[in-house]
Amino acid sequence: MIADSALFAALLAADRITKLLIPQNLDLHQSIPVIPGLFHITYVRNTGGAFGILAGWDNPMRRAFFILASVAALVLLAMLYRQACREGSRAMRLALAAIGSGAVGNLYDRVMAGEVVDFLDLFIGRHHWPAFNVADSAISVGAVILGYLYITGRAGPSAEARGSDAS
Repeated sequence: MIADSALFAALLAADRITKLLIPQNLDLHQSIPVIPGLFHITYVRNTGGAFGILAGWDNPMRRAFFILASVAALVLLAMLYRQACREGSRAMRLALAAIGSGAVGNLYDRVMAGEVVDFLDLFIGRHHWPAFNVADSAISVGAVILGYLYITGRAGPSAEARGSDAS
């Protein structure tokens, strides 16, 4: 479980550091090409959820909604993590640690500022992916791993845990 904590801490630190550095070094909406035509660092602020969902919802309840949804997701993640610990599923624990770190990173921003800093900007020609951040990346990668584990039937007990149950 040390690896889980280390991954969680490293991803959360990377998220916090980048979200502090971007506003200090770029003006809002400033864009710096890293790979022209594919990847830029572009400073934007997102008051909505993933992909800017509900960003246009001009309601004081928007912030409370996102905070409550994040807290509910973290409670669910904690329950899944405890189950993964009991079942000995290391891959599941790491995926959940990644998702949790991203959720905590974005929750921190929503509580403190009511919005998140996004800056990773991917596009090809006119086809543009909404800007995102390290927390979003951790959530996405963790979710893909989790999906893979469930689809392949590897989300349950590890071979070691199954073997110890048989004895």
